[in-house]
Amino acid sequence: MKPSSSVMDVTKPGDERSRGEGIKAVEELGSMPIIYTPWLNKGTNFSESERREKHLDGLLPPVIETLDDQAARLMTQLRNEDLTNLQRNNILKQIMATHTTLFYKALIENIEELAPIVYTPTIGEACQRWSTLFREPLGMYISAFRHRGRFDEVLGNWPNKNVQIIVVTDGSRILGLGDLGTNGIGISIGKIALYVAAVGFHPEHSLPIVLDMGCNRKELREDGLYLGERRERLEGEEYYAAIDEFCAAVKRRWPHALLQFEDFETSKAFKILEAQRSAMLCFNDDIQGTGAVVTSGFINGMKYQGTRLRDARVVFYGAGSSAVGVAKSIVTYMHKTEGISEEEARACIYMVDSKGLITDTRGDELPEHKQEMARRDGVPDMKDLREIVEYVKPHALIGLSAAGPVWTEPIVQALCQGTESPLVFPLSNPTPKAEISAENAYSWSKGRCIFAGGSPFKPVKYDGQTFVPGQANNVFVFPGIGFGAIMAKASSVNDEMFVAAAAGLADAVSEAELRGDKRLYPQISNLRQVSLDVAAAVAKAAWDSGVSQLKEAPADWRAYVEERQWWPDHASKQSAATA
Repeated sequence: MKPSSSVMDVTKPGDERSRGEGIKAVEELGSMPIIYTPWLNKGTNFSESERREKHLDGLLPPVIETLDDQAARLMTQLRNEDLTNLQRNNILKQIMATHTTLFYKALIENIEELAPIVYTPTIGEACQRWSTLFREPLGMYISAFRHRGRFDEVLGNWPNKNVQIIVVTDGSRILGLGDLGTNGIGISIGKIALYVAAVGFHPEHSLPIVLDMGCNRKELREDGLYLGERRERLEGEEYYAAIDEFCAAVKRRWPHALLQFEDFETSKAFKILEAQRSAMLCFNDDIQGTGAVVTSGFINGMKYQGTRLRDARVVFYGAGSSAVGVAKSIVTYMHKTEGISEEEARACIYMVDSKGLITDTRGDELPEHKQEMARRDGVPDMKDLREIVEYVKPHALIGLSAAGPVWTEPIVQALCQGTESPLVFPLSNPTPKAEISAENAYSWSKGRCIFAGGSPFKPVKYDGQTFVPGQANNVFVFPGIGFGAIMAKASSVNDEMFVAAAAGLADAVSEAELRGDKRLYPQISNLRQVSLDVAAAVAKAAWDSGVSQLKEAPADWRAYVEERQWWPDHASKQSAATA
């Protein structure tokens, strides 16, 4: 149910009436800044009196439309069958840059249709071609070369002091596409759009950032249209010093904001997270968000199989930051909910990288992030995935390798020999990087597998049945984690909050959906309500675990969070501007 509270009720608790910086100044400048300021612009929705008062007569078509009318026109434009999804993405970016409320009105009401265009899988191509297609900045571009030593000054150029959610990437590992340099800003922008649409952050209180550390892809640096620093990436101590300086500046500028790290290179992502998670409110979605969403699907998958979590065997294909993050999340969940030690929980996990099964006897020097998950129980060294599957007989096969369609029919058949209804999770993004297609998974398993991809797959018909592939999309958890943390005034995002997010998401799937449809995740059309449930669970976990700075706990966490959600509405936006 849409709450009746004003738009500014989504600011940090205790300061709900604070207004966005710069709005009053913009309004005083006259008509042109108003219609060209995205969070104030109403377009053809300005009333006759507003047009006279704000000197807009003659600057807009004479017809006065509702926000619903405007959204209907936008959706008509987007549904033109001659358009590609990349072209649709460009249209939406233009609307975001000119008419914020309309953008989010369309996105929220058509989330199932538009989320794959705003974010994965379309955002991958949008990032690859960002410099070529560039029109509007839509965020902050901070250089570790020319802005070092004055990050505070540069961050101060952003007009809004009340920022609550920040997504930052260094562009080094965008989805499965590798180093895209400053073009990675697209991933931060897409992510922020979903923070707003999915759970109700105020768009004015959100900020996408790319921290330009250089780019190691020569063809990008030599591209005449490339918009980033044409230098090789900073490395070593200099890199981490820049990260530390940036994070400290963010905390000084916006001490109550949550900073979400996105698509950092694996070798750096864990170090950054460990260094910053106790110093500021932050998390890494690739490591922790992916971990929570996959853990949720795993919980429901084991429930469907009738397998106790502690008895499960899981093979991970890929051992980067996301894969290890998921493995650690499952281990943490088992430890905190099953009453077993972390060592016992780790015994359920089998990690496979490009060299085979990760063991402490393999003979190569393991990166730090892989060492914790290496087998230490004398399991034989094996390289071939089919051989590993035949040996382990896993209940679940999880792919986060970005290797493309490498899971063959013999591998799937071996998986089915060990388990009646195996979980098949090809989670690599975008779609061409997925380890197996939904069609092959259902066909080769003879309809027995329980499937969830990282990107959306179309329904599959097999043996007279129609299977609807699930999607283990981080969008089910990261908005709720962020909003719950902010609503609870959390000082940090701890393990208990991620456990709560995973459990809350799992509970959003009914028994009928699980048994009848093999559905492990909710329908994305219910994203707003699911995110509200996750946010409430996370906020409560923050309080229960002692990291909330609220003076007292709300009687009803869900109602407390719901009252602070932003909804796209011109009337409430305008009232907020005069609060």
